[in-house]
Amino acid sequence: MSEQGDKIGANEERKWPTKTEFTPEMLEEMEKLLPGTLNRVVTASLSGCIHCGMCSDACHYSVSIPEDKTLVPAYKADRFRKWYKSRYDWMAQVFPSFVGAKKLDKELADEMYDKLWGGCTMCRRCTFNCPMGVDYGMMVRAARSIMQKVGRVPQHLQDTVDTHYNAGNNMAVPQDEFVETIEWIEEELQDEEGCENFKIPVDQKGAQYFLTLNPREPKYYPLTIQATAKVLNAAGVDFTISSRYWDLTNYALFNGNDPDAKQFALWQAEDVKRLGCEYLLAGECGHGFRALRWELPNWVGGVPFKITSVMELMAKLVLEGRIKTDKSVWDGHRATYHDSCNIARSGGVTEEPRIVIRAAIKDFVEMEHNRYDSYCCGGGGGALAMPEFTPRRLAAGKIKADEIKATGADICLQSCHNCTDQLKEIIEHYHVNAKVMNLAELLAPALVL
Repeated sequence: MSEQGDKIGANEERKWPTKTEFTPEMLEEMEKLLPGTLNRVVTASLSGCIHCGMCSDACHYSVSIPEDKTLVPAYKADRFRKWYKSRYDWMAQVFPSFVGAKKLDKELADEMYDKLWGGCTMCRRCTFNCPMGVDYGMMVRAARSIMQKVGRVPQHLQDTVDTHYNAGNNMAVPQDEFVETIEWIEEELQDEEGCENFKIPVDQKGAQYFLTLNPREPKYYPLTIQATAKVLNAAGVDFTISSRYWDLTNYALFNGNDPDAKQFALWQAEDVKRLGCEYLLAGECGHGFRALRWELPNWVGGVPFKITSVMELMAKLVLEGRIKTDKSVWDGHRATYHDSCNIARSGGVTEEPRIVIRAAIKDFVEMEHNRYDSYCCGGGGGALAMPEFTPRRLAAGKIKADEIKATGADICLQSCHNCTDQLKEIIEHYHVNAKVMNLAELLAPALVL
């Protein structure tokens, strides 16, 4: 274990000041912040929309709530675009109404807050449908970052980021409590038949894989850790879990605070180097995987280790024959799979989960829209950390609930904890008879030890 008493998290406690209303001073500050937010992707996206409407059928908000035309992606993005055009479109100086320009005022800022925090999960499905390649995810995050800097950010989302900043994980799980939880899970694992010698190493230097977890696992879903450890042990994988920076989540990806996002990523990178591991292994968490695999190298300027996901590793273990399975344990069940937006569309991991699923269960059916074309479940983009928008979030999940129901599956698989919570809520809300599980929970019971 690492030295007890070492400070984990920031050196000083912080609580970001948040506001409930836009003030003239905040709007003035936002005007100053806008130029520094306009990188090439954001600028091209603000300039490129031709208002063709093709994004309307791509968005789970506009498809599930068709009566509200203000939830069409082009409309939502125009709350930001109107302001941008008033500053940077030369025609706006002559014919502002013709180009849809509007100077930033409280009314426009309020619309930005409502639509870009509470009406978009940054899933980027609309981007895949856009003939102009407008990247709505990047554009929305840019707008969020401006609002966050002046304190107009959903309180619970900001509290989650502050907790991670102060404690080193977003649920403030103390180091000793975390280690005790892992030890208890190891004991529970060893009580299973054939698992007597299985281990969950903590702070093991030189291990090949540095396994990261979502804080919801030690806090609420310890059996997920147990299932993952069972698979890794059965295959003889050399792995460890850090007692310090084991949290793979990065909610600063959602609130747009780049310094915080970089700090959380840097903690992980330094911890991998501290233990001398070859791989940083992202657990089953959509945005956590994206933050580590695709964003971390950019935020910290490259890393001296490899980054992969536990979904990809499990598929590799299946293909290499390092684990054997008995599919009959799931006879009488039908499974379907929800592609998390950050794992599939923004992460490129689509076939690996299906390799794992087909190795564990016989009856597997796809939803109508799958892989890169999968609809967002509605829980991404920090939506679950914004309780003020809960009714809209549940309404937006209708298209996903309908597709799950249409498969006739009684098991809905996924690889993301935000998806877990959202899927459980919409399955109950729309009366779908299915249990939500992740990949390790499906694969572990099917192992032949």
